[in-house]
Amino acid sequence: MNSLNNKVAVITGSARGLGKAIAERYAALGADIVINYSRDKASADEVVSNIKAMGVKVIAVQADVSKVADIERLFAEAKAAFGKIDIVVANAGIELVETPVVDFTEEQFDRVFGINTKGTYFTMQQAAKNVEDNGRIIYIASSTTSFPVPGMAVYGGSKTTPRYLVDILSKEIGHRGVTVNSIIPFAVDHSGIFADADSYPELRKQLLDSCPMGRLAEVEDVANAAEFFASDLSSFVNGQHLLVNGGATN
Repeated sequence: MNSLNNKVAVITGSARGLGKAIAERYAALGADIVINYSRDKASADEVVSNIKAMGVKVIAVQADVSKVADIERLFAEAKAAFGKIDIVVANAGIELVETPVVDFTEEQFDRVFGINTKGTYFTMQQAAKNVEDNGRIIYIASSTTSFPVPGMAVYGGSKTTPRYLVDILSKEIGHRGVTVNSIIPFAVDHSGIFADADSYPELRKQLLDSCPMGRLAEVEDVANAAEFFASDLSSFVNGQHLLVNGGATN
């Protein structure tokens, strides 16, 4: 079993869904955890309670990643609480799907790019400034960055730019032993837009038909990859983009 004892992990958007699963996985492996949330304090408090029961240290920090000042405060509070940061997972994001290019509004564009692109960029910038040598920076991307899907132009576009940032940052700070990688999940069941089993039935069918394994991803599938990238097993894996999609081709 991998060990993250004596490590400190900051996971953005970790009050629910993928971020929660990753935070709880890291805690189970012995890491101290910084939970980040934007609005849902009740869910964040629940995750904190779950993690405390695992016997590690945990705090929750409210921060809206679309605001650079909030991101800077998140990292400052994490270091004030734990003295260091070893692992950063840039996970916070919002989804906007089934909207044709001609129907997107400026407001929708700005909101999605403000969180998914700007928020991720400055989260990873702060990670690069603050993570310890031999640390880990992990970006949670989307399979729409590899397989364009109609109706997801703004969402997929907003998740594509940080993939390029992974390539650049891995070269700029690799000399410190820090690895920078991305996880590219397939659509995740019981999370995000598919949190409700009855939501987006046509899109769900389209995605299921494209996957040889006949299912969507689960949060644990993504947490498995996040465990690998946070562990010593990936110490020489840098600047890579791992598809976690069951072999889906579109």
